[in-house]
Amino acid sequence: MLNRLFFPALAALALAMVALGMVWPQGLGDRAWAPFGHEPIQRTPQMQAAMKRETEVAQQRLDQARATVSDLQTQAISPTK
Repeated sequence: MLNRLFFPALAALALAMVALGMVWPQGLGDRAWAPFGHEPIQRTPQMQAAMKRETEVAQQRLDQARATVSDLQTQAISPTK
């Protein structure tokens, strides 16, 4: 008797979860099909430019840190007085 109620309820819950997954906001990933979703914020030109600037600044900091470590290693190997 319990199986007669449990399995149909489980199937209905599974279908409800699939339906919810089809209309739930997609977040920052790819755009959902036509009636659902919106343009992902990471694909807007302003966000693309901001991400590029952030990457360039991070790369400059990394290059500067590597140059500093290299200079310190060079001074440790052959100190000049």
